[in-house]
Formats: sequence, structure tokens, C-alpha cells
Amino acid sequence: MYRVCPLFSGSKGNSIFVGTKSEGILIDVGRSCKQLERALFINNIDVCSIKAIFLTHEHTDHISGVRVFASKYSIKVFASKGTIDAINKKGILNGKFPYDFIDDNGQMIGNILINSFKTPHDGIDSVGYIVTLEDGKKIVIATDIGYISDTVKNSIKGADTVVIESNHDVRMLESGSYPYYLKKRILSDIGHLSNESCASILPFLIENGSKNFILAHLSQENNVPELALETSVCKLKSLGMKEKLDFNIFVAPVENFGTVNVIV
Repeated sequence: MYRVCPLFSGSKGNSIFVGTKSEGILIDVGRSCKQLERALFINNIDVCSIKAIFLTHEHTDHISGVRVFASKYSIKVFASKGTIDAINKKGILNGKFPYDFIDDNGQMIGNILINSFKTPHDGIDSVGYIVTLEDGKKIVIATDIGYISDTVKNSIKGADTVVIESNHDVRMLESGSYPYYLKKRILSDIGHLSNESCASILPFLIENGSKNFILAHLSQENNVPELALETSVCKLKSLGMKEKLDFNIFVAPVENFGTVNVIV
């Protein structure tokens, strides 16, 4: 029995656990080692079960805790070449933990296969991940994406469980306090996915076999969980799809106190 547990989500830090009681992986380590240890404990995840860390890109809210955490527990870190080069320049590769480039053919960690796909974001070499379980079910992590490119669409198609970005409400962002350059960045094709853009891809995913969705990387300034959830649920219900029958949908909390776990 595998589970998907978003430990942290949002601009303050991101980290997702995928695995079983005995083996699993982390996608990103965007909080301190101490905070991550606490989140793992609260969510009943043994740190010794973590066999690898996969990084999506080099932005601080995805890597800030990786150096200390990976060094302390000697966990191997995987990332794209561009991300590895970027975090090396930041002094994160201190020689106290192993690391490697993600393989184009995928990386086996225990009984799960991890593949990557390119994402449209302003990281140097940003990626998302497809985690294929031993029974063939797939879990996709697709956050920090400016828009649903053909690559993203084809990569997340057919996944049983999708962690997908629902970063902002466009109206809240446009009328909010962010400076113009930051609003422009977020709204660009290499920025972040809006509630509306997130909702628009969900019917396609359900029609192609997806069942479980976790809305992630919500902005604390330009979104609220209730609005993100309502936008997606209303879109699906308007097409005649029924919650808990055709789909299950959750919002990843800023910090997970055991409230969001998807069993796959």
C-alpha cells in the first residue's frame, strides 16, 4: 500500500513523500531538516524509509533543507543536470551525500520507477516526476508550471493520482499588493498555474483514468484553499462528474498535520 503525503506546500517550502512504511522517496526538501523531521514524525513516516530525494528545480522553496537533511541521513539526491549545476553553485553539494543526474530512462528506487518530464517554469532546468508503482499505477508531481504544455499534458495523462499546481486566483493576484514585475512573472508561461488553468485540465485527466487530485503550491497571498477547491470542483460538477465517485480532490496544506494522505 503506497501513499502520497504532501508534507509542505507553498512559497514557504515544498516536500512530498511517496512510498510505503518500508521504502519511499521525497520530492523536494524546501524546509529545514528539523522541520522536515517533525513533519515526517507527525505523519508517521520513518526517516529510514526514505531511499532517495528528487528535486524539481533550484528555487529556495524546493531545496532549502536538502543539504543538511541529505548529509545527516546520507540520502542520495537526484535532479536534472541544470538543477545539479545550479545547486552546486549555491554550495549545497558539500560532499557529504551522494548525488546523480536523473536518468532519461528512469531511476529505480526499490520497487518504484521515477521518470522526469520538462516543465515550463523559470528554473534553469525544471522538471516534474512520474512515479510508477510495482502494480503499474502512476503518481505524478506537476507543480511550478506556467501553463499546461503538450509535454506536461502527455506526461500526466493516465496517472491514477496527480499532484497539480493551483497557485493563484488571477483576480486576487491582479488586484493584490505584489509589484508589477512579480505579477507579470507569475502570470507568464514560465510562472505558476492559476486555479482556472488547473481546473481546466482536470476533466481531460479524469477521462483518461485519473482519480485522485491534490491541489498544491497555493499562494498564501493570492489564493485561499476554499477558492482553489471550489474552482476545480465546480468545473467538474458542471460537466456532470461526481465527487467521490468520479474523482477525489484535496488541497495540500502549508504544513501537513496528518490531514492529507492519499492511499494508492
